[in-house]
Amino acid sequence: MKVMLVGATGLVGGQVLQHLLDDARCDAVVVPTRRALGTSNPALLNPVVDFEQLPLEADWWAVDAVICALGSTIRQAGSREVFARIDHDYPLQVATQARARGAHAFVLNSAKGADAGSRIFYNQVKGRLEQDLRGLGYPSLTLVRPGLIGGERSERRTGEHLASLVLGALGPVLPRAWRINPATRIAAAMVEAALQPQPGVHVIGSAQLA
Repeated sequence: MKVMLVGATGLVGGQVLQHLLDDARCDAVVVPTRRALGTSNPALLNPVVDFEQLPLEADWWAVDAVICALGSTIRQAGSREVFARIDHDYPLQVATQARARGAHAFVLNSAKGADAGSRIFYNQVKGRLEQDLRGLGYPSLTLVRPGLIGGERSERRTGEHLASLVLGALGPVLPRAWRINPATRIAAAMVEAALQPQPGVHVIGSAQLA
């Protein structure tokens, strides 16, 4: 299979990329990024793009499946408007274009509280993206909804770091849905959903990723 991955420079995306490159079922990985990854692999194609002006006529849009690990936080983005572009508009445009070029499976790293009707803006944006993806007609759509993600990020998110310390200590006594979800486990679930796509819409919750 030929798989497109967006969001490869993040914690989960980096794990997904490694899984794909190591999996014999994947012949090629297309990874559009804002800056070159600096990774060399015969199966890897890494076009450098501007997500505000994606090259819609590029041949590399023709893939079998798409994995989206693209995302930010409102604090990182700097405003709600920019956050919504990164976490809703960019993934939706990628999904739309890939579907038009024949992709039959889409896997999204969403969030536990994703809900288009939520009063929490972050969850609302995630929920709107899920809602809009359902309307694109992908034969297989998998929505992965992790809780707190465990792993070493290139940049520290203070609130997330503190929460991970607390949940890490309490992990053995917490319900599975409230435990830390390791990035490696999230990545493995996403890759499996892309390489062995099942018909219909599927939701993988935080309890399944603990």
